[in-house]
Amino acid sequence: MSDLRLRSFRAFSRTPSLRAAARKSAAARKHAAAAAAATGALEPAEKQGRDPQKPKGHSVVDSAIYCDGRRVSSPVSLAETYGALHEAPHSLAWIGLYRPDRRELASLADEFDLHELAIEDANEAHQRPKLERYGDTLFVVLKAARYRDATEQVEFGEVHVFVGPDFVVTVRHAEAPNLAAVRRRVERDPELLSRGAEAVLYAIMDKVVDGYAPVVAGLENDIDEIETEVFRGDPKVSRRIYELSREVIEFQRATRPLIGILEQLRGGFEKYGVDEELQRSLRDVADHVTEVVEKVDGFRELLRDILTVNATLVAQQQNEEMKSLTIASSEQNEEVKRISAWAAILFAPTLIGTVYGMNFDNMPELHWQLGYPFAIGLMALVCVGLHQIFKRRGWL
Repeated sequence: MSDLRLRSFRAFSRTPSLRAAARKSAAARKHAAAAAAATGALEPAEKQGRDPQKPKGHSVVDSAIYCDGRRVSSPVSLAETYGALHEAPHSLAWIGLYRPDRRELASLADEFDLHELAIEDANEAHQRPKLERYGDTLFVVLKAARYRDATEQVEFGEVHVFVGPDFVVTVRHAEAPNLAAVRRRVERDPELLSRGAEAVLYAIMDKVVDGYAPVVAGLENDIDEIETEVFRGDPKVSRRIYELSREVIEFQRATRPLIGILEQLRGGFEKYGVDEELQRSLRDVADHVTEVVEKVDGFRELLRDILTVNATLVAQQQNEEMKSLTIASSEQNEEVKRISAWAAILFAPTLIGTVYGMNFDNMPELHWQLGYPFAIGLMALVCVGLHQIFKRRGWL
């Protein structure tokens, strides 16, 4: 076991005596254990008969001590975990927490000498994916994602991982990722677990990255549907493009930093003498992350192009509608001109007939023998004249 520890990329090569020296004094340990027992000495989820991924009221989901890759103890509280770890010098503790309070995190900080900045980040959710090194301890923030078919939305979870020479502490602020499945996987493979805390970190990262595949497939299917809706002229597609673009950007923020995180880990392979099998495993995870990031980048560019095409199609549709309205307006104008022209033509004889129909005694035309033919001729002359004028102007 100690030989395997020497091949740790986290410099987990401290001997048991040095590790014990790094621990707090006996009095400090008792004080930390008492505080933990008062605030967070809680039974694991399995012993409470509930789903370990949905703990209610307690933050300790599962706690175990491993020796030579096998579970040798299942403490029911943080205090018992500390004690069991001290009694087994060559052991590994893995503590799983779900939304712990500040006192529990303070207890862990005292026991494992965790940096206060890392504790502050673990207490607050909504951190960006990152890797920080504090002495012999790694602090890793990972963003898990899962695709909801019912709502066609991507949900994001967050897990904070503290990795030390002989301990792993996981802090979740959401139901995803399912770390119970990760624990079962490594417990079924003692050879992997015997490689130490870094093997647990690899298994967690592998689980998170594997969870991205269904999300990529779901987003790809959504984009295919959007392409169909765009060319079908669905008026609601613009909103869906915008919402999906936001999800893709959020997914990009969750995945792209993993490339840098894995590069940092790979950079320490030679320095810290990482086990060759773990090196290959981490390179495999890095390849999967790169593939996911490339696809997500492609999704973002594709959505940008789809939005441009949709805007072009909408503009063309608006232009067609404006053209139709213009044509209709022009036709209406022609009709109005025709009606106005005929109204003017008919108005002239009406006016003449109205004047000669007033029957005043002092109208000389009333007793004129040619008055009637003159009035009829005048009406005809005016009508023909107006007709020719309107026809030359294109109104008739």
